[in-house]
Amino acid sequence: MNNLIWIVGAGGIAIEYAKILKSLGRDFIVIGRGEESAVKFKEATGIEPILGGLENYLKTKPELPEKAINCVRASDLGKTNICLSNYGVKCILSEKPGFLPDETEAIKNVVMNNGTTIYIAYNRRFYASVFAAEKIIKEDGGLLSFNFEFTEWAHVIEASTSIPEVEKNNLLITNSTHVIDLAFYLGGEPKEMSCYQNGSVGWHTPSNFAGSGITDKGVLFSYNANWNAPGRWAVELLTAKHRIYLKPMEQLQLQDKGSVKIYPIEIDDQLDKEFKPGFFLETKAFLEEDESRLCTIEQQAKRVNTIFRKISGQ
Repeated sequence: MNNLIWIVGAGGIAIEYAKILKSLGRDFIVIGRGEESAVKFKEATGIEPILGGLENYLKTKPELPEKAINCVRASDLGKTNICLSNYGVKCILSEKPGFLPDETEAIKNVVMNNGTTIYIAYNRRFYASVFAAEKIIKEDGGLLSFNFEFTEWAHVIEASTSIPEVEKNNLLITNSTHVIDLAFYLGGEPKEMSCYQNGSVGWHTPSNFAGSGITDKGVLFSYNANWNAPGRWAVELLTAKHRIYLKPMEQLQLQDKGSVKIYPIEIDDQLDKEFKPGFFLETKAFLEEDESRLCTIEQQAKRVNTIFRKISGQ
């Protein structure tokens, strides 16, 4: 094994990881598939990816890396994680969701049999706004309740020719879970949850979601999302002294008890401006194997059945 990091995938997200690894002085290679993405990657970073895809690269019997970052498209994440694990890579950071719902059992078995550690890259856990929100919650004596919205812009997704049907059909887990993950990371995992759905869009049924429940921390919550109506991603956190708005989630706004005024809070978000928000500290935690804020593949697999399928009505 060498101390190289493998970046698997050469798209826009791979460029972001390359910037961070360069800033940290880490050695890495990039394993891409097509010529077009490789050209864009080299233009952005000065680094030329290895072409032909992961499976072809592994046929050359390369020495095992210290770690790998999997940032291929969502529909290929599961099989790429399995491929890396079977080759012997022991520590992987995978873009979300890590696998599709019908791959859950397969990836659980592979990870268990091979002793692989896989983390899911929910970068919003590492936003400066989230760190600041956690500080306020602690100072206020804890969280009392929260609500969140994960509305997707269906008209944009439907018009896109670059999103495969399998990703559109699984949009809640491939995209909306960024919001769902953050909400339950801050408020606790659901202990009881009632979920309701109706409606449809051309590529997904249902399209309208609502629900509520209580977490294992005793915190009440509710959520909604309507993919046929205007909306945006948002998390609102309520304490005895404040309503905390992560809307948009990169920013922090507060409402004081006894007031209707909503005002912004200044946060130290230099890293979120220099790099893609949340990515620097998330990558650093991965390299140091600091699990305190990272989502493990085991946690994600459990959530597929206990949270994501229930919310989506599947």
